[in-house]
Amino acid sequence: MHSRLVRVSKFLSLVLRHQPERIGVELDGAGWVAVADLLAACGAHGFPLTREELEMVVRENDKQRFALSEDGARIRASQGHSVRVELGYAPRVPPAVLYHGTAAHLIASIKERGLVRGRRQHVHLSVDAATAMKVGARHGRPRVIEVESGRMHADGCEFYLSENGVWLTEHVPAKYLVFESD
Repeated sequence: MHSRLVRVSKFLSLVLRHQPERIGVELDGAGWVAVADLLAACGAHGFPLTREELEMVVRENDKQRFALSEDGARIRASQGHSVRVELGYAPRVPPAVLYHGTAAHLIASIKERGLVRGRRQHVHLSVDAATAMKVGARHGRPRVIEVESGRMHADGCEFYLSENGVWLTEHVPAKYLVFESD
């Protein structure tokens, strides 16, 4: 994705996940906003965006961070919200093992507290270690933590699968984490 589309993707992440008020749009309870309203608000707040650019970002984003409604009239972020939305994902049975990527300097805290959602609504988990490694690399020297998601689920913890394949849960207690050797 060329630099303009990267900027658009980052701006949409900010607005659709964290600060819709920044450009004066309001997300509905499920995180959707009308595309026409979003485009008008972007233009009015110094970030002009065409429908074609928006569709290209939705289509070409390697992580599929955004989704258009079936009729193409609305858009939302697939997960990662710090604003309260109900994405409507039904609880799912996760694979036996999932992975979480983080920075090495956070390992001691994670061993103590488990994986916490922070300002987001959910902890994000990957189906493979390679994806988790890429996520962890965004935050410093990467580390991958194995999550015993099957055992967690058997113990009553709920998991959800976002539209773009990211597994979500509210908290991962430390007892379900397996750390790579140092």
